[in-house]
Amino acid sequence: MKSSKAKVLHQIAGRPMISHLLSTVDEMQPARKIVVVAPHMDDVRAEVAPAETAIQPEALGTGSAVAAALPALEGFDGSVLVLFGDCPLITLETLQDMAAGLEGDDNTAAVILGFEPEDPAEYGRLVVAEDGTLDAIVEYADASEAERAIRICNSGVMAIRGRHLKDLITSIDNNNAKNEYYLTSIVEIAKAKGLTCKVAMGDEEELLGVNNRVQLAEAEAVVQKRWRVSAMMGGATLIDPASVFLSHDTRLGRDVVIEPNVVFGPGVVVGDGVRIKAHSHIEGAVIGNGAQVGPFARLRPGAVLAEDVKIGNFVEIKKSDLEKGAKVSHLSYIGDARVGAEANIGAGTITCNYDGYDKYRTDIGKGAFIGSNTALVAPVVIGDGAIVGAGSTVARDVEADALALVRAEQVHKQGWAERFRKMKLRLKNKTS
Repeated sequence: MKSSKAKVLHQIAGRPMISHLLSTVDEMQPARKIVVVAPHMDDVRAEVAPAETAIQPEALGTGSAVAAALPALEGFDGSVLVLFGDCPLITLETLQDMAAGLEGDDNTAAVILGFEPEDPAEYGRLVVAEDGTLDAIVEYADASEAERAIRICNSGVMAIRGRHLKDLITSIDNNNAKNEYYLTSIVEIAKAKGLTCKVAMGDEEELLGVNNRVQLAEAEAVVQKRWRVSAMMGGATLIDPASVFLSHDTRLGRDVVIEPNVVFGPGVVVGDGVRIKAHSHIEGAVIGNGAQVGPFARLRPGAVLAEDVKIGNFVEIKKSDLEKGAKVSHLSYIGDARVGAEANIGAGTITCNYDGYDKYRTDIGKGAFIGSNTALVAPVVIGDGAIVGAGSTVARDVEADALALVRAEQVHKQGWAERFRKMKLRLKNKTS
């Protein structure tokens, strides 16, 4: 990844890829989760908590990684799924199929997940016997021409029967060119012990491994495609789905309309009947039923919009509550504030919430009207129904139903503009 960050902590749709995988695993309600990490991977251990972690002292192959988890699995005889933190797209249905493959036949030691890629390239091949059991896993370099013609490839993902796990793993040796312990060796070991292995099938897309930034982008595209389909099937309209980017926890209500080029960061909940207009960015916000947002709006964490609120173009909202029917239509910044029901915020209004050291709150009452190009210097309270004249800088509280004007007196000098122009023309003629 060319990164100071652990590979599995690189994010897809706002969440580390290891957490995507664990989220899918959680849907199976597993008895135990053990994440095998290298020494000093405290950041990974913190991310996967409360899952158990096991330390693999040296990177000596996939068999060595599973061996590191054996103490945590002592006495466990259920199904053990062996997954990879850099393969975050595997589906719940595939995991369930693998676990189901171990049921019924006690002689089945493991289920190996295969797939048929468009280009098998140099993947290892799964050699399936006539009775449907797995005969062998053959690495591409060691495969014959006939074996290379096999379309079923090895993903590396396995389900292993718990009571056979320790015996199989501890029987793996490292008599190979790399002196590593290969998990794939358990197929041959199982056969030697009179046990069988089966094959389950997954899709190439869900088995995409992420080993560089290009593959990270490919995984992002897969996830976004899945979630866009899910959103539309759930009752949201995405006018140009390919230009809408969702987060792992985006929640959209029914009859939501999302225009092109909208980006959702983490923590967004959208109610029913909302319209989000083009080129808006929304993160950590709650949007109530019937609200309108955008175009070119930004909702930052802590923005809470009640029913029928209207947020217009080039408006930014941060850590503020906007009550029912409030309107902030143009070119405004509202931060650390409450905007009362049916209040109307004029174009160019800002809440001056930060003095370089601390944040302060602005409270705008129900039905208040804030004129265009107003600066509200927090902490300040604008009472219910109050009107603030355009161009004001308000640093003191305004009573309910009062009019606040903070402007210099307008001065008129008759004929001044004409005299000014004549003077300028005379000066210009002298220098020409």
